[in-house]
Amino acid sequence: QVQLVESGGDLVQPGGSLRLSCAASGNIFSINTHVMAWYRQAPGKERELVARITNGGITNYADSVKGRFTISRDNAKNTLYLQMNRLKAEDTAVYYCNARLGPFENWGQGTQVTVSS
Repeated sequence: QVQLVESGGDLVQPGGSLRLSCAASGNIFSINTHVMAWYRQAPGKERELVARITNGGITNYADSVKGRFTISRDNAKNTLYLQMNRLKAEDTAVYYCNARLGPFENWGQGTQVTVSS
């Protein structure tokens, strides 16, 4: 059974930074064989893709976060990260970790990020 546990969400002022982590565990589960991604969902809005990293290391980002957010992973720790800089109020949302391999995918429980002065 795959388990994804996010952490690092917090209340931060506009312009600040946060780093989210997603620790993955499970029998024979390795993040380096999966497409890993961060999604977010703001109140009253649909869940949206924030950033994705393939098992080959190719990354892509939502236009709204390009140049501010960086997705990365530590295969040895089986952990996915999202470094978020120059945060804006509109980045406020619950952030979810996602792991996908073919038709199979798993989600974490989410971590709250609030950007407010």
